[in-house]
Amino acid sequence: MDRIRLAYRDTDRTPVIYCIKEMAARHYDLDVDVVRIRDNDAYEAAIFDGSAEMICEHLEYLYEEAALGRRKATMFLAPVRSSDTQMVVGPDVHSLEDLRGKRIAIRAQGRPHAIIMRIRAMGLEGSVETVTVSDSDVGRWGLWKTVASGECAATFMSNLHMPAALAAGLRIFPAPEFDVVGHFSHACSAEFARTHDSIMQRYVQAAVHALCLMRLRRDDALGIVARDCAALMGLDQDRAELERWYDCIAGDLEMKPYPTPMGIANTYEIACAEWPGGKGINPLTLWDIHWLKQIDDEGFIDRLIASLGG
Repeated sequence: MDRIRLAYRDTDRTPVIYCIKEMAARHYDLDVDVVRIRDNDAYEAAIFDGSAEMICEHLEYLYEEAALGRRKATMFLAPVRSSDTQMVVGPDVHSLEDLRGKRIAIRAQGRPHAIIMRIRAMGLEGSVETVTVSDSDVGRWGLWKTVASGECAATFMSNLHMPAALAAGLRIFPAPEFDVVGHFSHACSAEFARTHDSIMQRYVQAAVHALCLMRLRRDDALGIVARDCAALMGLDQDRAELERWYDCIAGDLEMKPYPTPMGIANTYEIACAEWPGGKGINPLTLWDIHWLKQIDDEGFIDRLIASLGG
């Protein structure tokens, strides 16, 4: 059985990761060794320094690496095609006009520029003030507190962390869909992709199998998540909350995990806002979806969906 190491930082990613690991071992003769790397610099170096063969989140920095001629990567899966955040507002906001001249809280962590882009898409750019809020000040995803206190009129919240905002009396406000290369996107070094074609194809098959399982066989996939991920996520004593998180995660997954052109373009703008050295590179040069396209063209995904009851 071939072995690869898959690195991640955030335990929110583990439900998908461990389902991939299980499917890889069961069906594709592939041992996926899951490695958590908490340090940011160490994580960003992992696919280049021998710590891991693949990563499963936070790929934007790779554009600058390639543009500056330092280290080349290959992006190859996009299981989530849109943002998982929704705008929440206080009880006095009923229309876009109610937001003009007000303040919108933006989380300092993650992809703050993505929220700037969403504000632009809503036609509010230049007519609202943005306030950057750090988790260290309000707790993880606690920026809803700035709306509840009246300091801000709105913010964007992850669906995983939405209940606290709704319990505080905030409401979800409709905002346009936003294509992006979202959670669980994958990358490896360009050298590994070039020299391990069989492993890459089997890994993509395992990943697609996991995505389909999570979407179509909830009980089977939830059993894997409860066994392997609940303690990592701090949810081993709260089955109801574990299931809510699972449903939030699984509901966003695409069984054919192609990125969209707009998602790549938006992700590239986000990347250049934080890593400006990436400006000028063609963002498509980092993408290689031929393994996914090959199994899709062969009917593998459609047969898999049918076999799982889709």
